[in-house]
Amino acid sequence: MKLNEGMFAAKLYELEQQYGRMQSRLRLCQQEDHKKIRQELQRASDEYRENELLLKSNVESSRSPAVTALADAQLSYFKKAKKILEQELPDYLRGEAETPSSSLAEASALYAEYAIDFAVQSMKYALMSTLKAIDVQMNIEEKETKEGVIL
Repeated sequence: MKLNEGMFAAKLYELEQQYGRMQSRLRLCQQEDHKKIRQELQRASDEYRENELLLKSNVESSRSPAVTALADAQLSYFKKAKKILEQELPDYLRGEAETPSSSLAEASALYAEYAIDFAVQSMKYALMSTLKAIDVQMNIEEKETKEGVIL
């Protein structure tokens, strides 16, 4: 695929759509009642599980060792992050404060901030990976042009 064909346009569009949905959902939820928040949490949990199943499938069935390794790394991260949020975070706070519920709320908010930081770091890594792919493609095209071979 040549660079001028927009080899990453579809993925950039998908990223933009996902970011827009997340931003809208968070803005709306900050104005909603507790019942609506729980419904959104359930919906987000369902989407998370769906993505987890997709990653498991990619780990098990991908023909590309690189895709398998990356999917496995994402799956490992998801599992560890979920375990921290659902099991370890409450355990860390037990007996540490006079008001455990306020400590849990504060720790959950801090956890959410770090999850967002991780997403930002993931975007930076995606940029680096994309630039690497473009660099490799350009190297190939330059080599083929020098050799007199045109795609």
